[in-house]
Amino acid sequence: MVIFLCFCTMVSCVEEQDFGQFDDLNLTPTLEASILYIEAPESLINAAGDVNIISRNFNFDAFSSDVFAKRVLDGTVTYIVENTTSKPVNVVVELLNANGEVIDRELIETTPGMDIQRDITYGNSGKNINIIKFTSSIRVTAINLGDSISTSDLPDPKIILKSSGKFRVNIK
Repeated sequence: MVIFLCFCTMVSCVEEQDFGQFDDLNLTPTLEASILYIEAPESLINAAGDVNIISRNFNFDAFSSDVFAKRVLDGTVTYIVENTTSKPVNVVVELLNANGEVIDRELIETTPGMDIQRDITYGNSGKNINIIKFTSSIRVTAINLGDSISTSDLPDPKIILKSSGKFRVNIK
């Protein structure tokens, strides 16, 4: 009788396993991170005179790494420029490939006391996602369109560029 009960329990509790469930999973989380943060005080802008305030290349291999580049679906890069100086300033952000060639360019024009946010989409509803996949470095240039003697009345006047990225990535 005990053997019969054990047999019935084993048979009744066993369910056929479906090992194909993994194939049905769709894992596409959204990843978000900061990219750049640059600031230039108005005193530096005045000292620079007529030359570019900032002109610098930043190595940025995060987008072109195989882990990201082979799995990214789409996303947005957000640029925020805060101008608390007394000068109009243009900020140019260029995405460069491994050969140093410009593959994307954004011009952000600011006036004194102005904050600007620019969202650039890549993928299905925006620019070609390959721009992101092949980005190896970022060049930032800030150009003073005003004078080199005036000073803002605001405390600690400066130009600030912040950027971040938010991308959907296929895990599987």
